[in-house]
Amino acid sequence: MISIIELYVFVLAAFVGFQVITRVPPLLHTPLMSATNAISGISLVGSLVLAGANRESLSNWLGFVAVTAASINVVGGFLITDRMLKMFRRDVKPAPGAVEKAGPPGGAAR
Repeated sequence: MISIIELYVFVLAAFVGFQVITRVPPLLHTPLMSATNAISGISLVGSLVLAGANRESLSNWLGFVAVTAASINVVGGFLITDRMLKMFRRDVKPAPGAVEKAGPPGGAAR
């Protein structure tokens, strides 16, 4: 049974988390996403421990669901972070009239 104090802590944490996340400037979204990926990795390890505890059938199934959800969260987070980082990459274009240097004749490197 959930006690009043546990419910109070949960509601307070949800409120503070919402306030913190909504006030993050766009410049910090990528580092924040990387940090949440690390936290998701920790929850993945915890869910693996739960799934491998072999206590009872319900615990194993809940562990499996937790591993699946945490894995999806980690992979999705890394895909989104990679996509965000691609937006900041610059394409290197040669200057107009620049000639690329050719390698040694025959393509052999020295």
